[in-house]
Amino acid sequence: MAAARGEFSSRFGFLMAASGSAVGLGNIWGFPTNTASNGGAAFLFTYLILAFALGYPALMAELIIGRHTRSNAVAALNSISTGRKSQILAMGIGLVGIVTVSLILSFYAIVSGWMMAFFLDPLARILGLTGFSEWLTTDTELRNAIFVVIFMVFTVLIITAGVKDGIEKWATRLMPSLIGILVLLILYVFTLEGAMDGLRAYLVPDFSRVTDPQLLINAMGQAFFSLSLGVGTMLVYGSYISKDENLPVVGALVALLDVGIAVLAGLLILPAMYVALASGVEIFDDTGGLIAGPGLIVSVLPALFNNMGAIGILVALAFFSLMTIASLTSSISMLEVPVAYSVENRGMPRPKAAIIIGIIITFTSLLIVFNFDPLFDWVVNFTTERSQPLLSLFICVFAAWIWRRNEILDEIRHGSPEAEHGLFWKIWPFYVKFICPIAILAVYFQ
Repeated sequence: MAAARGEFSSRFGFLMAASGSAVGLGNIWGFPTNTASNGGAAFLFTYLILAFALGYPALMAELIIGRHTRSNAVAALNSISTGRKSQILAMGIGLVGIVTVSLILSFYAIVSGWMMAFFLDPLARILGLTGFSEWLTTDTELRNAIFVVIFMVFTVLIITAGVKDGIEKWATRLMPSLIGILVLLILYVFTLEGAMDGLRAYLVPDFSRVTDPQLLINAMGQAFFSLSLGVGTMLVYGSYISKDENLPVVGALVALLDVGIAVLAGLLILPAMYVALASGVEIFDDTGGLIAGPGLIVSVLPALFNNMGAIGILVALAFFSLMTIASLTSSISMLEVPVAYSVENRGMPRPKAAIIIGIIITFTSLLIVFNFDPLFDWVVNFTTERSQPLLSLFICVFAAWIWRRNEILDEIRHGSPEAEHGLFWKIWPFYVKFICPIAILAVYFQ
């Protein structure tokens, strides 16, 4: 069964795919501006604690369940259920996760389409296509709709190829490129006037904000969203991991990669924003906060690149290629969740499942494009702030309260024969059973 489903051929392949899922647009614009808007290093400090105190245990729950069951989220939770009620709950949690991740991809495809349009803009200017360049950078429903379709076509094509020849192949190419471009851009931005002011805004803490409930909510949401938790992504990826891998080590490496790249993104975005300020670009909104999210990417940074002259075209090309790569590595992991369910539970051929689900998500994206103001923010908030943390809570409940403890240990022993004597097994079962659910609920209901 494992061979028929596909399997990552190496630890490196899994790490690139899993970190690619975790590292997306939320890391590159959300994390840095969240940090600057919530007390600088105070937010960074809180995020790091929550990422490892709540995110890592929840991530391990998904990876362990996934590898043990070799199934999609619905079948996996059902197979570790011990009674009729838990089976019904498993079906509900699995299906809500599929709907949630599909909705996330539907708004993600819109923003990713913007990244592709802005990636093509420098090329259009190099070729002297002024009219096309203006069309690419003007926010219109037609442009947004066209690039949603283009982006989803790329995503579907990769998923159609399967685990090894699709997800792993492209992740191992795209992720090293992303990290390389990110480091080069950081080194360049640090040479510009204003960069050190941005670095201070990013790294100097305001610890009076640590107890702010909104900071805790933002930090938890960032941790769960950036680690792709709760919606079945990591559970499905875990089902493709070889039995020879040491799961606690692999999970820790994924968390470290995600956090490390988020911190790196902060070293790029915040200094770049203050470089823009030094060159006359407004970086604060009407309330005095830093412009964040789409406004940062499609207004502040392009204005900075335009002020750089000829070198700005090359910097814009590098930056938006970075954003496009980050978009794609995340989108393929999202689409894999409903595709895996359709292939395994409904018996659909993978290419057919990828195309049909891709079309449904594309139409959902287009519905949001043509009704942007009432729908976009609602979908973002519902999925990332409401649904994801609660879904992750229930997966922790399944791993700690429903699944048999000896089966969990047997699964971890694959790749780690002495697991029961290690620090992970001494802490994780109690932690994921009591601490994680209580902490998630406490922060959630703030």
